[in-house]
Amino acid sequence: MLANTSQMLLRNITDLTGKILIVEPPADELARSLLPELPTDATLCCYTTNAATAENWQLADTTCYFSALPEFNQQFDTVVIYYPKSKEQLSLSLAAIAPALKDSSQIYLVGDNKGGIKSLGSHADKLGLKAHKLDNAKHCLWYCLTGSLSALPKPVFSQQQVTIAQTTLKVCSIAGVFNHGKLDTGTALLLNHLQHITKGSVLDFGCGCGVIGAFLKKNNSDINLYCSDVSALATEATTQTLRANNLQGTVITADGLPAQPASFDHIVSNPPFHTGIKTDYSISEAFISQSKARLKAGGSLTLVANSHLAYQTLLEQTFGNVAVLAKADGFVIYQAIKR
Repeated sequence: MLANTSQMLLRNITDLTGKILIVEPPADELARSLLPELPTDATLCCYTTNAATAENWQLADTTCYFSALPEFNQQFDTVVIYYPKSKEQLSLSLAAIAPALKDSSQIYLVGDNKGGIKSLGSHADKLGLKAHKLDNAKHCLWYCLTGSLSALPKPVFSQQQVTIAQTTLKVCSIAGVFNHGKLDTGTALLLNHLQHITKGSVLDFGCGCGVIGAFLKKNNSDINLYCSDVSALATEATTQTLRANNLQGTVITADGLPAQPASFDHIVSNPPFHTGIKTDYSISEAFISQSKARLKAGGSLTLVANSHLAYQTLLEQTFGNVAVLAKADGFVIYQAIKR
């Protein structure tokens, strides 16, 4: 299947010429759909920080730059950027691709009308650029971006200090990582209800900047910590967070639960529940099902979720009895034990 934004790109395929770079596309079938439609003298590459997207492009036998901050070994004639959920991430992506552009390179942006791209004009102005709307269809917009990228600051990971339950941590992050620049209310609530985790193998799933894993490891040195996320930006942030606090852990970029180790004593998460801008329970269902399969007998899954989401039902369907450890500020802490 193709996302609406990818259908919009195909609608404007005549704008794509020469060496083409697609930046942060969704994990859909774009690569397979786009390749047969391009001129024979065109070449296609992808830059993504998403493990699921990277796998799709690698299976299509295209060059894929999969990393937090890429190092390009070529320059491109055409670049298409998918408008990110985080406006800050657009600046990061533009700065990241700047070394791979020629003076004559064409930059296009595509985005869902409900995903923030309608404000691209004012956003581009703040970056010293100009956005020119070229097409409007499939509930999406297609823009051309002009101006110099040379003045954009080089992307860097920032560091801040946070204190939770008398534990002080240095937390590293960058635009595009979940709740960059702040500790969200749900995670703060979760960190106050993890006293049952003191040892064993522990997975921080959807680790983001690594604050959950770092908090657990700092308070329980005996745990064997694993942190995973689908985003290379997140896993790099987690790696830097652990290093900044002199903590040891294994950090893995993976779509879904990492393949190794085979089982865990505890899984903790502030799980993702979006595909693009929509709530997607298929992600949650897969995560919960995989968690039960990978937990040891007596192992726990502890997660935080918005109170309006149907996590209790999903957990009960898989685990049976589910305990509610806390409710506050629109969030709920759930704990499920594998019997």
